[in-house]
Amino acid sequence: MEERRGNNKGEMNMWVKKEEESTVDWRGRPSNPNKHGGMKAAAFVLGLQAFEIMAIAAVGNNLITYVINEMHISLSNSANIVTNFVGTIFLLALLGGYLSDSYLGCFWTMLIFGFVELSGFILLSVQAHLPQLKPPKCNMVIDGDHCIKAKGFKALIFFVALYLVALGSGCVKPNMIAHGADQFNIQNNPSHSKKLSTYFNAAYFAFSIGELIALTILVWIQTHAGMDVGFGLSAAAMAMGLISVVSGTLYYRNKPPQGRIFTPIAQVFVAAILKRKQICPSNSNPQMVNGNQNRIPNSSASASHMHSESGNVLHTQRFRFLDKACIKVQDGSNTKESPWRLCTVTQVEQVKILISVIPIFACTIVFNTILAQLQTFSVQQGSAMDTQLTKSFHIPPASLQSIPYIMLIFIVPLYEKFFVPFARKLTGHESGISPLHRIGLGLFLATFSMIAAALMEKKRRDSATDSGKIISIFWITPQFLIFGLSEMLTAVGLIEFFYKQSLKGMQAFFTAITYCSYSFGFYLSSVLVSLVNKITSSSSKGGWLSDNDLNKDRLDHFYWLLAVLSFLNFLNYLFWARWHSRNSSTPGTAQNEAVEEGLSHYSLMKLSKDVGDENIP
Repeated sequence: MEERRGNNKGEMNMWVKKEEESTVDWRGRPSNPNKHGGMKAAAFVLGLQAFEIMAIAAVGNNLITYVINEMHISLSNSANIVTNFVGTIFLLALLGGYLSDSYLGCFWTMLIFGFVELSGFILLSVQAHLPQLKPPKCNMVIDGDHCIKAKGFKALIFFVALYLVALGSGCVKPNMIAHGADQFNIQNNPSHSKKLSTYFNAAYFAFSIGELIALTILVWIQTHAGMDVGFGLSAAAMAMGLISVVSGTLYYRNKPPQGRIFTPIAQVFVAAILKRKQICPSNSNPQMVNGNQNRIPNSSASASHMHSESGNVLHTQRFRFLDKACIKVQDGSNTKESPWRLCTVTQVEQVKILISVIPIFACTIVFNTILAQLQTFSVQQGSAMDTQLTKSFHIPPASLQSIPYIMLIFIVPLYEKFFVPFARKLTGHESGISPLHRIGLGLFLATFSMIAAALMEKKRRDSATDSGKIISIFWITPQFLIFGLSEMLTAVGLIEFFYKQSLKGMQAFFTAITYCSYSFGFYLSSVLVSLVNKITSSSSKGGWLSDNDLNKDRLDHFYWLLAVLSFLNFLNYLFWARWHSRNSSTPGTAQNEAVEEGLSHYSLMKLSKDVGDENIP
């Protein structure tokens, strides 16, 4: 009996170490938990996070000024160029996530596309420096109708450089988050679950530091030394980020690519359609369900934990029609069914997770439409205000966006140090509050950001048109402060939610999905601007956003529209968050519960077998 118990313990230890064996070091050997991973390894990735966002933020947040003043494009078209550029970055995150999980792995994807992004920054700097690559100088405010717009080869160079940056940044972003999170083995080390939550907050802290430096120092240099120097500094920052991530090579635990990640998903839909006339088996008949049930058997007929050869998942009752994809056809023959006709429980549950997170993802699109306004129209608001801080110092309008990050570099550490431990005692959740609660609170606050923006813009416009008075730029502070706090809650909550939902081999792609929310939000902003202009331009007073002069436009009306959309979006989110909570286990704990309960069932059944054997004469 003792020998059997020793064998059982050895088998369980081998099973528990499966996750660790699936990660490798830089030479492709199994990673060592004592040498690889942890916060030390993640710190090098945080370095890339800070420098990359520093580089891209310095370009993106002041890009509208460059496009108007140097490329001579109108305000509304310039706003669309910026939002389309940013939207493309986040849409290309899907490509980065797919390439990483399927073929390259996070590290090599970051490295390859990091150099693509660097080349884009260098080309932008060259284009901004050479007069031959820009239209003749002209003041768009005074002589806007007579300024020559950038066309032909000049426009081509600009857009090639811009979208090299977009391609590189889009593919790097999801892999920074995923590779840093991969350094924590939450399956086998319970303490790493709390450290993973700390890492997500640290990642946002690094993001805030990078944004703050970009929006103050780099934007100030762009304003006073020229955009060519500013773009050059963005290239230097990106180079520093690549040096940082390469420096941690010896410490990383790398998850190898899994092959074509979309194929197993497609197989589930095909198999479910082909077997649509089959009847879903009850839990009392697990023999009809495809998956290796021998490693961790069910403890009872009603147990819903199912184990497949690909890993442990918590079987759910949602989207039961997909369960037909893993029904074994009992035809009396031993013929093995095609993977396009018979799938595993893990495959089915992975598809269920993909479907179930779509509503949560969709609810953050309007939130990112609001973010788009702070990077476009709010910058132009600042340009129409008194930017003088002292007799000799003026605040660059693009630096207005640094306001929330000045606050956040203090709030994020305080949130992690004090709020999370306090909330953890009340809720028992390793993150203090669940990602879904965090997202909801952020979406609620976003509405007040637009209300503050609408009230301030009305005050600014009335002062300028009625009395000719230009109010101080500090009046614009509340909308940035409120949205900064909102973004900290929503962005980190969304990334944590998606990363913990993902199953083996899809962490980078799931993280990339969160960035698509930014993409769709910025594209929606472009659509809203064009739609509002089209609808309102028929009035005698002209469109809300049809003029290059904010004193003639009605930006405050546009902000009120966004406030209403934001509140309706929050109500919509409440519905879907409750639906998700009712139809699934707590995010991030389902897999751990399956592992722990499975081990318990395994031990009890083996022990029962041992006792039974001893009672046999």
